Amino acid sequence: MIVSDITNLIEQFAPLHFAESFDNVGLLIGNSNQKVSKVLVTLDTLETVVDEAIEKKCNLIISFHPIIFKGLKKINGNDYVERVVIKAIQHNIAIYAIHTALDNHWQGVNHMMCEKLGLINQEILIPKAETIKKLTVFVPNKAFDKVQNALFEIGAGHIGNYENCSFSNQGIGSFKGNDSSDPTVGTKNELHKAEEIQLQLTFSAHLKRKVISTLHKTHPYEEVAYEISTLENLNQKIGMGMIGELPEAIPEEEALQLVKDSFDSKGIRYSAFLNKPIKKIAVLGGSGAFAIKNAMRAKADLFVTADIKYHEFYQAENQLIVADIGHYESEQYTKNLIVTLLRKKISNFASIFNLEDIILSEINTNPIKYF
Repeated sequence: MIVSDITNLIEQFAPLHFAESFDNVGLLIGNSNQKVSKVLVTLDTLETVVDEAIEKKCNLIISFHPIIFKGLKKINGNDYVERVVIKAIQHNIAIYAIHTALDNHWQGVNHMMCEKLGLINQEILIPKAETIKKLTVFVPNKAFDKVQNALFEIGAGHIGNYENCSFSNQGIGSFKGNDSSDPTVGTKNELHKAEEIQLQLTFSAHLKRKVISTLHKTHPYEEVAYEISTLENLNQKIGMGMIGELPEAIPEEEALQLVKDSFDSKGIRYSAFLNKPIKKIAVLGGSGAFAIKNAMRAKADLFVTADIKYHEFYQAENQLIVADIGHYESEQYTKNLIVTLLRKKISNFASIFNLEDIILSEINTNPIKYF
């Protein structure tokens, strides 16, 4: 298998299209056509992780966080980012980052946090906008089933828990080809009318190119009349953070102890107790202060996240408890998730790539220590 084979499998699960605009995801270092010997999965790509990859003969590192986040004007080895880049290139090691594409996935980082806390009735905390497109196309009656089924096969017409969703309208289409035309039906320079069906279906934004390509491959007309628009509907399966419920409400101290034990946190910074039981918990892996108001609107009793600044704790407004468990602690299980995902996806290619060659990094990359 080559690098792009591996990364394509990841992107089938977490399309890069759904990463945040500020992020730097995808193949950061290396050639997509390079043959892969072994894969090392890590939360962060540090020098020690590259050394681990060298030792274990891995030439592809799948990292949650991108080692290159801002533009590099020089690569002289003057800081940890430049040293990683130099060492990876010297040893022909490719580095790929997934970050917020996995953050935004329904079964990504925040789902893992919910699972660790035993939360039920999980929902996206901040559903992502502008991720749902709608296709409107006019198809001659005889070709309708072929076009519709081909679009269904690539994932169009998928809404929440439902597949093969569409709407159709019968009508009459008219067209007149010029001297350069090559009409499938009718004669050039003559007005032709045909029975057509207007097909409408929604699809995930990352499928746009595939939808257009499939449409042109299956539609019989020389010129395909279609329209693609962006819907205002929020995507209930894609977005930042999640919220769920404990099976039973528990006291505040017990809730914090549950969080501490679940994430092996060395200390939790939290806002004032409200003297009420905890039932509904919102989570957001990594820096989540921007979502405090969202957690409040969702009626969460407790919001578990990281990197909360002093004045940001005031935003709790005595409506919920904000708990900062540490950035690393909130995302530490992400690399396990990536390994599980890859091994499941690659099981179909076991004859050409061994599952044992997908290795979980043993390096603890947490830069924060506790005294």
